[in-house]
Amino acid sequence: MSLELVRSKGGLAVKGACVDISFLVLGPIENNTYFISGKDSLIVVDPSCQAKKILDFLGGKKPDAIFATHHHHDHVGALAELREKTGAPVYASAIDAKIIENPDLYPSYGGKAKACKVDKRLRDKDKVKIGGMTWQAILTPGHTQGGMCFYLPGEEGSDPSGWNVLVSGDTLFCGSIGRTDFKGGSMPDMQRSLRRLAQLPDRTLVLPGHNALTTIADEQKRVFRYYC
Repeated sequence: MSLELVRSKGGLAVKGACVDISFLVLGPIENNTYFISGKDSLIVVDPSCQAKKILDFLGGKKPDAIFATHHHHDHVGALAELREKTGAPVYASAIDAKIIENPDLYPSYGGKAKACKVDKRLRDKDKVKIGGMTWQAILTPGHTQGGMCFYLPGEEGSDPSGWNVLVSGDTLFCGSIGRTDFKGGSMPDMQRSLRRLAQLPDRTLVLPGHNALTTIADEQKRVFRYYC
């Protein structure tokens, strides 16, 4: 099964993955906010801003979970309002949860999100079961100390013949990586994190926090070859 990007009700959708994926591109630095659906569950990933637009896109559907890949304001700007309006629990790393709950602990760098409770504090290798999906939490410091990716093997999705899925936040991009020059960033940590991601199956769709979607196979030839 091949991957295909199509337009969908005001956003974009990906066909060919093991779950249904749609996304909106929001905000001044074009963040990707994802909507991932299994057979009986819905996850919103990194609600960056414009909570009303996200709620309108949901069309009355209530998410079962909200994943935050890291604490930077451009990824969690609408998190508090979305949690309040939908009642969906927030999942984030135990490390970055401290700043999501108290943004004053971190420099603004052009913006600051409203404080939001993190309901599920995750550690490396935790299993996250949302409906029929079982995600693997992968701690990937480098961009922030508690940056976290979420990996879904194909057999855990609603279509086992589809591609595996990796939510990569600002760790891995199409042909690039996240910045390491902010407070809490570290290039040595980033390289170690990338080496872990390079071990995932080539047939894995990568959903980054910004820019175009990619695959582990493609990044073996670009990012991993250079950094690992």
